[in-house]
Amino acid sequence: MDERALRELLAGVITRATSVDEAVDQLRTLPFADLEFAKLDHHRALRNGFAEVILCEGKREEHVVAIMQHLCAGSEPVLATRASPTTAAAVCAVLPKVVHNALARTLTFAPRAIAKRPGTILVISAGTADLPVAEEAAVTADIMGNTVERIYDVGVAGLHRLLAHMERLTSASVLVVVAGMEGALPSVVGGLVRAPVIAVPTSVGYGASFGGVSALLGMLNSCAAGVTVVNIDNGFGAGFAASRINQGRQVA
Repeated sequence: MDERALRELLAGVITRATSVDEAVDQLRTLPFADLEFAKLDHHRALRNGFAEVILCEGKREEHVVAIMQHLCAGSEPVLATRASPTTAAAVCAVLPKVVHNALARTLTFAPRAIAKRPGTILVISAGTADLPVAEEAAVTADIMGNTVERIYDVGVAGLHRLLAHMERLTSASVLVVVAGMEGALPSVVGGLVRAPVIAVPTSVGYGASFGGVSALLGMLNSCAAGVTVVNIDNGFGAGFAASRINQGRQVA
């Protein structure tokens, strides 16, 4: 339950469109629902602005299915990340309205049309191998109520590909820049725009990339001021942070 839903519920009690008993039934599972193997945080949207997100990786398929069934019975958007093909198939077999993005490895459910706040979050990838992480960021920002655009495969090995999109770069409210190898692309983008830049290192690269550590250190040492860095392959974290920044810009 988020703030909007809570306000609607309380307004219904005031106008007597909703009885006190009905309101109590809806509030009964707050602040969390105990499924024994998981305790689902129903206060997350009230505190943080978005419901609890499911990390599928490491969970049993039947547990992911049960959690998804519970969350999808509510009135808020649902996001699950790092879903394997078999886990995704198990969920979609039970919940056919859930959308599986195989590239992003995400599962999403929207019980109603999601209103989009002003501003655009632009997700940029250096190479095609970075797309799973970039798409994870894009799907996350989208389900959280943002307009998301993508520019893919514009790494520094062919910088003219990036410069062909200058108008889109400079008009974005927040930019998420995903790169492996030496992780140079966020520094380039950070030197071209005034909007916040969130850099995402990926584990893509040859031996000396050390599974993304080289890209991570390169981004942390960026000479472009104002570039923020998330963990290796953390597209979800970047999309979530970009959404919060975009929301804060509208409030300001």
